[in-house]
Amino acid sequence: MSRLISALVLLMAVASCGGGHKAPPRNLDNACSIIQQRPEYLKAFRATQRRWGVPVHVQMATIYHESRFRGDARTPHQYLLGVIPVGRQSSAYGYSQALDGTWDDYRRDTGRRRAKRDRISDAADFMGWYMRKSLEKNGIPLYDARNQYLAYHEGHTGYSRGSYRSKAWLMRVAGQVEARAQAYQAQLATCRKFR
Repeated sequence: MSRLISALVLLMAVASCGGGHKAPPRNLDNACSIIQQRPEYLKAFRATQRRWGVPVHVQMATIYHESRFRGDARTPHQYLLGVIPVGRQSSAYGYSQALDGTWDDYRRDTGRRRAKRDRISDAADFMGWYMRKSLEKNGIPLYDARNQYLAYHEGHTGYSRGSYRSKAWLMRVAGQVEARAQAYQAQLATCRKFR
């Protein structure tokens, strides 16, 4: 009986230290630290780069700004009269913050019916698929983190119409995505795991 109790105590102690598979890595400002803590991220990013051509650092910068590497990220709740919850701002969910309809398009288009937004390999593949479409529809190079992010946020039609131009806050965020992508690219060049 005491072995059972000891095993349960040990299990509870280990579980409390976890943080779960959807918890973000520490030190999100360092790409090497991220891939060292989560080797499965690098595997997913490389697979997406091979399949869709989107560079690892562009994927990482976009995921940072969409979800801060939280697999279970959701948009905030909206409130009526400031106190009555009436639902979330959108259906965006997971690492890539993909909307329900766009996620359904991705699964239908790629045949990945079991893909999940809170699984890094699926979220990265979705991002690669979407950014490849941004190249095809809007001519945005896959390494152009700034404009890829604008198309990712506004949608392909919104981007082609220039809807982002009237959103100073979004232009500022797109500049931050570009800067983070450049920083991640420089950091990854020094990582032993990345070579």
